[in-house]
Amino acid sequence: MFVDIAKIFVKAGDGGDGAVAFHREKYVAAGGPDGGDGGRGGNVVFQADTNISTLADFRYKRKYVAQKGENGKGDRKRGKNAPDLIVKVPLGTLVKDANTGRIIADISTKEPVVIAKGGKGGWGNPHFATPTRQVPRFAKPGLPGEEYEVTLELKLLADVGLVGFPNVGKSTLVSVVSQAKPEIANYHFTTITPVLGVVSMGEGSSFVMADIPGLIEGAWQGVGLGHQFLRHVERCRMLVHIVDISGSDGRDPYEDFKIINSELEKFNPELAKRPMIVAGNKCDMCTEEQIADYRRYIEDMGYDFFPIMAAIRYDVDPLLKKIQEMLSKLPPIERYEPEPEPIVRAEDFDDHSVKVSKVDGIYTVEAKWLYNVMRSINFDDYESMNYFQNVMMNNGVFDALREAGIEEGDTVSLYDVEFDFVE
Repeated sequence: MFVDIAKIFVKAGDGGDGAVAFHREKYVAAGGPDGGDGGRGGNVVFQADTNISTLADFRYKRKYVAQKGENGKGDRKRGKNAPDLIVKVPLGTLVKDANTGRIIADISTKEPVVIAKGGKGGWGNPHFATPTRQVPRFAKPGLPGEEYEVTLELKLLADVGLVGFPNVGKSTLVSVVSQAKPEIANYHFTTITPVLGVVSMGEGSSFVMADIPGLIEGAWQGVGLGHQFLRHVERCRMLVHIVDISGSDGRDPYEDFKIINSELEKFNPELAKRPMIVAGNKCDMCTEEQIADYRRYIEDMGYDFFPIMAAIRYDVDPLLKKIQEMLSKLPPIERYEPEPEPIVRAEDFDDHSVKVSKVDGIYTVEAKWLYNVMRSINFDDYESMNYFQNVMMNNGVFDALREAGIEEGDTVSLYDVEFDFVE
């Protein structure tokens, strides 16, 4: 079964907790704090695997959680970092935030991409020792790892996309110009999955051709198989529109050409601007006059026209040479740039509860909503810091600190950020 869209949940590992420990050694009095830091939680990493061609595996396993970092130990031993969780996906997979539609990553190379970052390990108690607090009996817990519900969308990486009605010869053309061996039969929708073939044009020159199945009238609205596979046309650098100019299935080749172009434009207006050439297949079943008339019709609209007989590879080479010539002048296959994570607004959360605890003179603030806001703050940016300060002021964080008895100059610990309280 060909599956090219899936929704899954990914969560990076939480950081390990820092340790509370004290040095114990014979003849050494008051050895001091020596709790180690916790290890980093494992990242969730996506990596392309050319042996995978669909997203079918993600229909059965929908939850991917990385390991938690190891907790710190005594004798200042740092906990081990958790291993990354590697998730293999097909080349050309687009990863989007399922809630916002934000593009997180485009897995269009074999380079691994971190989708969710593991949480930092918590500090051990030596970090909190001061001249006046020499025996800190507390440490920091590890930070939670990032978590997302993501949509995986497969968009094939191909230089040339073959479009046209079913049974016009797209699969036949791919089979005679490449090593791909799609199923071919004389009925509609024989091809129900996209087929990729590498076309060799001599030493050091080749391109990837994709047979896009299932385009009929109404495809952009989901009729037939079209809506499922139209997304695979979006990355193609150019299109080859194949038309059965003989009308062997009782169809009108003039009307078919208009319908397919209309479907492409309705699905994505940019596709209507994509460079295109037209191949008139089954020309052995036409008269010379029919071919000449159709050529004029196509060329009057500004497209190059190539009459072919795909089944016996008749006049296919001029078509391939034209494709090669056009590709040499076109930009590379489209890659989607990751979109920055927007600043999370505090008002987007229903629960604004804040928990403040005081341990050895340090005021620790815990609030899940505030942690999510912090993840999107750039603490090196003045405006971003001002926004964060206003969030804490307007949502009761400072009030909660005052109720806990904080005074000016006291230390506030907010996840992995510490600052002195100033009125």
